[in-house]
Amino acid sequence: METFIDLAMDVINKKKIADRVVIQTFDTRALHILHRKYPQYALSYLIDAKEKRSVDELIKSLGFIPAALSPHYSIVTDNMIKDCRKRGMRIIPWTVNDLDEMKRLKAMGVDGIISDYSDLFAQL
Repeated sequence: METFIDLAMDVINKKKIADRVVIQTFDTRALHILHRKYPQYALSYLIDAKEKRSVDELIKSLGFIPAALSPHYSIVTDNMIKDCRKRGMRIIPWTVNDLDEMKRLKAMGVDGIISDYSDLFAQL
């Protein structure tokens, strides 16, 4: 995994796009390597819809505060948003492909939305 991460980071550095990149993954092993070796990069911790742990528990198990938490959109709550804000993290849910759901999350105050249909953003 570390070799793969180093190769990916080499591409990002050579292309000079680091300031436009947020690296997101469900894999905490990858997040740990990235945090240790490349602390200057923004990391996002993807969270599955079945996740039951609180933001506190997630961050405690991760061992550091990533730039963003990216939970499945169906588990985003006002308290989750508040807990992320308290820690200085952005909250960017995934994968929101329904306009009404996008509007609901925007009204809740999320920092961004991951979607397969970027054309829907024009309707927000």
